[in-house]
Amino acid sequence: MSQKQFDQKVVVVTGAGSGIGRATALAFAREGATVAVADINETGGAETVTQIETTGGKARFFKVDTTSAASVENLVRQIVDVWGRLDIAINNAGIGGAILPICELDEDTFDRIIAVNLKGVWLCMKYAIAQMLKQGGGVVINVGSALGITVIPGSSPYIASKFGVAGLTRTCAVEYGGKNIRVNGICPGIIRTPAVDDHPTYPDLEKAFLPLHPIGRLGTVEEVADCMIWLASDKASFVHGAMISIDGGWTAS
Repeated sequence: MSQKQFDQKVVVVTGAGSGIGRATALAFAREGATVAVADINETGGAETVTQIETTGGKARFFKVDTTSAASVENLVRQIVDVWGRLDIAINNAGIGGAILPICELDEDTFDRIIAVNLKGVWLCMKYAIAQMLKQGGGVVINVGSALGITVIPGSSPYIASKFGVAGLTRTCAVEYGGKNIRVNGICPGIIRTPAVDDHPTYPDLEKAFLPLHPIGRLGTVEEVADCMIWLASDKASFVHGAMISIDGGWTAS
């Protein structure tokens, strides 16, 4: 059997119970990685593990609340206890929210989006990078958004969180580049996921946002996962501190 590019590598994917996270977990498993499927959603996480194992991959579910330092620290500890190391951290867990002008948004909504999308990434980086320092290196990929590059009206908490992810990514790239730890991020446009299909404000989000994408369609979760596979691989060994757009031309226009 030929060797796959992530054989002997351990990867954690947060938010792996659905959408981009699930597609990414499946993609890394196909490439030989042992996958820690991390999510607060136990049912979705278990389904992802089953899909990986059905195709001969290696995975285990870990429940995590990425807004809790104790939960994230415990996640990394459990991964190392089980497999001895953590080579790649995909910080994908995130939430959206209603699209409303800032004066119509409540404080709880703002706090929740910032906690999951920004603090959660910060905590995941903090504990994953600490482990990577102990073992001599690793790769971190943060999932941002096209709305961490450009803006649309009505999404101020989400946009603030994703601009923050870009700032965290670049800062930690500078801090840890000399320690054999590569840190990058991706900025997807509108990707067809359950969160898009079931959006609370736009039942037909595709119709509303399709014109933003010059390529003429929404993206797929597989296209996003493929980019992360490349970004985590040795083929991207000189890519560091980047926020890579996967948005069908949205932020180019």
